Amino acid sequence: MTDFDPDPRAALDRLLTERGIDYAQLSARIGRNPAYIQQYIKRGSPRRLAEEDRARIAAYLGVSEALLGGPALRVATAARSRAADMVLVPKLAIGASAGAGAIAEGEPVEGQVAFDPKWLRDLGADPRALSIIRVEGDSMAPTLSDGDDIMVDGGDAAARLRDGIYVLRIDDGLMVKRVARAPGQGRVSVISDNPQYPTYPDLPLTSVRLIGRVVWTGRRVR
Repeated sequence: MTDFDPDPRAALDRLLTERGIDYAQLSARIGRNPAYIQQYIKRGSPRRLAEEDRARIAAYLGVSEALLGGPALRVATAARSRAADMVLVPKLAIGASAGAGAIAEGEPVEGQVAFDPKWLRDLGADPRALSIIRVEGDSMAPTLSDGDDIMVDGGDAAARLRDGIYVLRIDDGLMVKRVARAPGQGRVSVISDNPQYPTYPDLPLTSVRLIGRVVWTGRRVR
């Protein structure tokens, strides 16, 4: 998108057209009903995107929140910094539970972390769909610990499903778990690495909403 459009609805509509993303797809991406984005763009309802929806859309599309009607100084974008030629990945103020599950509602972007673009390419990550969140709980220990930061590739989810660690939703709970294909078409296992926590060995994929694959983790030295 080369030109700035002062109307956030028109700007979002243009972005989606350019990238081949339909309204229902984006609505599902942010956990809304299928008609939500179409109603916002075409009917003006709601009048403004909720702050958490705007942050998630900006992070997913790799654009500034200002483009979508947000504050001009608050950037939620996986975009290049011209000075350092780095990729700035938004750090979201939400936690994915590695325990019993957590609800992620109304959480803003709290900052950005710069990464070398070549390093991200070597990870196989899509800079346009990256975000960083923290782990809450110890059900994925020792692989992931409470308080760890994890980088989530939102472009690597159900369509490319393979065995790995994912951020996912089950019954509105946002959590991080190991996911593996189970016997039978459209079946998966959702696994806690910590044996003290439950594992779900055979679930229909339709009952699990994969948010993105975990491609990197960082933690404090304790």
